[in-house]
Formats: sequence, structure tokens, C-alpha cells
Amino acid sequence: MADDTPESLIPYDEIVQEALRDVVGRVLHEVEQVGGLPGAHHFYITFKTRMPGVSIPKHLAERFPDEMTIVIQHRFWDLKVQGDIFTVGLSFGGVPSTLTVPFAAVTDFVDPAVDFSLKFQANGAADGHEDHDEPENDSPLAETVEDGSNVVSVDFTRKK
Repeated sequence: MADDTPESLIPYDEIVQEALRDVVGRVLHEVEQVGGLPGAHHFYITFKTRMPGVSIPKHLAERFPDEMTIVIQHRFWDLKVQGDIFTVGLSFGGVPSTLTVPFAAVTDFVDPAVDFSLKFQANGAADGHEDHDEPENDSPLAETVEDGSNVVSVDFTRKK
């Protein structure tokens, strides 16, 4: 049987992606309002580092030229959600940094505490998902590596 469904003139995929990004914004905004994460919740957020509006320190941009994953769990500060961006303070190798990330740059949002994840196509980014180094921020204080960096092992399955 032939598929005779006409091509849509309404960009449903883009509308759904935007609505799901609003979920991420709302969750981060609630964490901002409460001043911390409830219970065991924590987030892995992957984003395209070269998207317009992304602001990260030069050493991180050099290390993660396409995409990076951050962890919002134990040690973060100044989380702020403003319109279509969020900013957060994180430490990388003991060096405090402020990151600014537009929601349009986010490609993955995961809360492994409740097995929740969303996967996005970065607005304006090419298709595909490149391999990248593991996130280096936000391990519990007791698990800090001798060299002062915070290496986190990410081992979860992605679901949509």
C-alpha cells in the first residue's frame, strides 16, 4: 500500500521541539526559584558550543569545539533562566566558570534520577551527534580526582 500522506505545510517537528525546550526552561526555572535541586534529581545537559548566544570560557571552547555536556547536581551556582537562555556557574578542574546557553543550542536533557530524557535537534545545527569528552564538572566533593578536576562517568541510556 502506497503512502499518500501529503507533505505538511505546518512545521510540526519545530513546534514540538520548541515546546519540549520550554519543558527544560521550566524545570531549570523551578530549580532557580527553589534555590536547589529537589531530592535526588540532577541534570546532564548537552549543548552545541558554537551556536549563536553560547558563551563559555576559551579553554572549554577549545576542548569542546562542537558539543559538551555539563552536570547540574552537587556544585553549581547562580543558575538563572531568562527568556530563551540560561546561565550557570560551574567549576572545571577547580576553575570557576560562568556558562550562558540558549535553549536552542541544547541537544540533550537528562534527569537520570527519574529516567527522564529529551533529545533535540539544535536549531540551526547540522544533523548528527558527535562523540565528545565526558563532562568534567560536578562530582561529589569526596570523589574529586587528585589533579583537582571533577570527572564524571556518564552511564545511562538515552530515551526520547
